[in-house]
Amino acid sequence: MAKKLYVGNLPYTANDAELADFFSKAGAVESAVVMIDKMTGRSRGFGFVSMPNDEEAMKAIESLNGVDMGGRKLTVNEAKPLENRPFRGAPRR
Repeated sequence: MAKKLYVGNLPYTANDAELADFFSKAGAVESAVVMIDKMTGRSRGFGFVSMPNDEEAMKAIESLNGVDMGGRKLTVNEAKPLENRPFRGAPRR
């Protein structure tokens, strides 16, 4: 079963292809997505990588967590499901 990894502290210049290439050192990559801010169109500094099997995903976590990419040390761990969060917007009048 595929394993989804959270990748934090990405360089703001990184794109999907660079992220996939960087993680391919640890194993096969199904998909790599750098999250983009809707308002500015710029990277939000984190993304997600899906790997086809658990062994390669664990290898990626162990070998790439704390590794420098573009002058920034990556944070790599298993992605967790999005939890329900309280609304943070401005109150309506």
